[in-house]
Amino acid sequence: RMFFVTAGDHRYFSHRAFKTSRVFQFILAVMATSSSQKGVLWWAANHRHHHRYSDTELDLHSPTLFGFWWSHVGWILSDKYTDTQVDLIRDFYRYPELRWLNKYYLVPPVALAVVLFLAGGWGMLVWGFFVSTVLLWHSSFTINSLSHIFGRRRYPTSDTSRNNMLLALLTLGEGWHNNHHQYMASARQGFFWWEVDLTYCTLKILSWCRIVWDLRKPPAALLASNQARS
Repeated sequence: RMFFVTAGDHRYFSHRAFKTSRVFQFILAVMATSSSQKGVLWWAANHRHHHRYSDTELDLHSPTLFGFWWSHVGWILSDKYTDTQVDLIRDFYRYPELRWLNKYYLVPPVALAVVLFLAGGWGMLVWGFFVSTVLLWHSSFTINSLSHIFGRRRYPTSDTSRNNMLLALLTLGEGWHNNHHQYMASARQGFFWWEVDLTYCTLKILSWCRIVWDLRKPPAALLASNQARS
């Protein structure tokens, strides 16, 4: 499910970093929603908000301003941010199936839990759903919290984003966060060959099968600039 959060919620719905069919778009949304991180439109709208106001007073989850626990889990559990910011996600809000899924975001995780229970009983439910979901939460939430505190800054962005190899391995490539904040439209967040980005590798394989296409990359001039140093 981590792949569908990183490729679906983040790179596709938040940043339109590649193109796909309407059918696979819905598959991405369903599988990402099974992560129990609320609705896909809600997720993407909040992430766009984060990039607009990163590490300012208007940011939803800046660890440097509001502390680790708020940026890690507090904001997503707060009743303050339950509504979807429709004005920030109108491009995808026009799809009725996505609006339905965003409203009934508990359907995919509950359905997954039921299937796992029927397939393997309580053990499968506990380990296959509850434990794995908690691990998925805390792994993906580290990008909001730890990747703005620990790591290296290749680019002098206006926020505190950092590159962290450990977090990149944990989240299939999301830990190259300073790269991402420098050029958020890229489907590839590990800009250089040594920066492991398994989400991008998977998207590349899917592009060979024509399931996705037009994967956006960082401009060559950016990579060749004096700022693009290891």
